[in-house]
Amino acid sequence: MARPPRAPTVQFSKFYVRLSDGAVAPAFIAPCGFTSKSFSRSKTFGETNVPACPDEDKPSWTERDVQSMTSSISGDGVLMKSAVATWEAALASVESIECEVELVYPDGDSELYTGFYHLESFEITGTKGERVTASIAMQSDGEVTYSRETA
Repeated sequence: MARPPRAPTVQFSKFYVRLSDGAVAPAFIAPCGFTSKSFSRSKTFGETNVPACPDEDKPSWTERDVQSMTSSISGDGVLMKSAVATWEAALASVESIECEVELVYPDGDSELYTGFYHLESFEITGTKGERVTASIAMQSDGEVTYSRETA
């Protein structure tokens, strides 16, 4: 019996977080060591309660207007020697760094998010009997663009 087709999903190894090297024609580098990654986008709203005129005894409805949008990237994993200089440079920079987040499907199609981010935190943690780990948190600095690439 043939296996039924599955919905396309993304494997962990095809979820990329890449930082620009800052060149005019940037090369994007994916620091090694992540064992978990997170990419988030969100909105903040201004809220207004609008009365149900002319019957003001009825509950009012809340209407929301978008005030701002933001995005964040975070990750945890093993501290890799090859990644430390990249994270240290990003933390030392007072300028935001161009980043890409890409999700690649088995058929070669991908979702690509690009924007500038500040490295908010770079934390190194060690526990006796285990390998040293690191965690990072990045916050967007301006617009994050989205595109779908098809193979």
